Amino acid sequence: MNTTYAEAGIAAITDVFAAQQKTAIRLRKSTADERIAKLKKLAATIEKYESAFIEAMYADFRKPRQEVIATEILPTLMDTRHAISNLRKWMKPKRVGTPASLFGASSYVQYEPKGVSLIIAPWNYPIYLVFGPLVYAIAAGCTAMVKPSELTPNTSAVIGRVIAEAFGKEEIACFEGGVEVSTALLELPFNHIFFTGSPAIGKVVMQAAAKHLTSVTLELGGKSPAFIDESTDLKDAAEKLVWGKFVNNGQTCVAPDYLLVKRERQEALINEMKNVIEKYYNADRQGVECSSSYARIVNDRHFQRISQLIADALEKGAHIETGGKTIAEERFIAPTILTNVTTHMKIMQEEIFGPVLPVITYDNLGEAIDFVNSMEKPLALYVFSKSNEKINRILQETSAGGTCVNDCVVHLVNHDLPFGGVNNSGIGKTHGFYGFEAFSNTRAVLRQRVGFTTVKTLYPPYGEKIDSMLKMMRRFFA
Repeated sequence: MNTTYAEAGIAAITDVFAAQQKTAIRLRKSTADERIAKLKKLAATIEKYESAFIEAMYADFRKPRQEVIATEILPTLMDTRHAISNLRKWMKPKRVGTPASLFGASSYVQYEPKGVSLIIAPWNYPIYLVFGPLVYAIAAGCTAMVKPSELTPNTSAVIGRVIAEAFGKEEIACFEGGVEVSTALLELPFNHIFFTGSPAIGKVVMQAAAKHLTSVTLELGGKSPAFIDESTDLKDAAEKLVWGKFVNNGQTCVAPDYLLVKRERQEALINEMKNVIEKYYNADRQGVECSSSYARIVNDRHFQRISQLIADALEKGAHIETGGKTIAEERFIAPTILTNVTTHMKIMQEEIFGPVLPVITYDNLGEAIDFVNSMEKPLALYVFSKSNEKINRILQETSAGGTCVNDCVVHLVNHDLPFGGVNNSGIGKTHGFYGFEAFSNTRAVLRQRVGFTTVKTLYPPYGEKIDSMLKMMRRFFA
């Protein structure tokens, strides 16, 4: 068995990396049965530590037990089960066509493990965003060095215990610690890096990867908009938006970051959202701060950052429609909706990553589309509308990593959809086969019969015969 390396120091990193390089070569020959056995062991160990995870996440930022299960444990187990069920199909070489100019040959794509991988996970969903990528690394036949977030130390400690119990260090190892650990890991020539976090740190990771020409999957974030037009069912939209925005206290990479609302519908939508907030988080009328269903900001620094975003917006003319209450010693910020918001406010210049939802009105759809296109491409984009014409226009005229129509956030649980961003919101895709593919090299293989090739007529020495053959090939194949 392995140790968590929480106290082992930087020197242990290079030792484990060297051991995993040797293991990675051996794992190239690993079978589907061997990989499935490891996935089953991982799932069983996660389930064994479920209670410990629930306690740890409450200690880190008072995440409700139900949210830990629904947004951390269950998605991880679902990813694992899906990988187990489909791994044989994923690993099977995929036959592809062969052009007539290569008559006699056959072609296929063979998926081979990239090798030693690095998984750097964030704090907002610390269980799922460690084990989700790890599932696909194992499925692809890779080794992995895992770095959970130091901002959720209790949860990271349990993650380390799970990995130590389920795997040997030469295959999967967990390294707890701060920036110095991440920096040391990024110095190594990994075969693949899977990073989830902010665009700013994503650039640092990509720069480090470039030194070794290491491939990357960057799951980043950004300001994900939600469109509400004149045809939207406001009650339905309010229920979905309030859940998608305030689950995990707004600390979700695909949470709606701001709303674009048809001007005449703003007041009615906000009233609906106020009612939903009360129903979800203040049903007993004791105050949202007493709700057992409402998490907290992860640390004091992020609490101050979000509080300052609200203060800056109010100073520049924004209006609080609901919420605004803060309790510093609890890192509590009430579900807050802001109107009269402009792009001059800091809250519209960076990802909020907290329980604050700005509302911007528009008069015509083209104006709203132009607004979205003036920003960096988001990780997610949401459309609430009954008009297929408007839905299709938004899909055609905007760009985003993923989109939900008449819902939000839930697209990431569909294993048949690729999940990831575009440009500033991410590079590469994951989930389901796309996760397996992220940790795999798609190796091209062409097999020809011995003693037979259609290109033999092109072998030197060159002369008129080859010129004639090239003219014929141009006529038929070019």
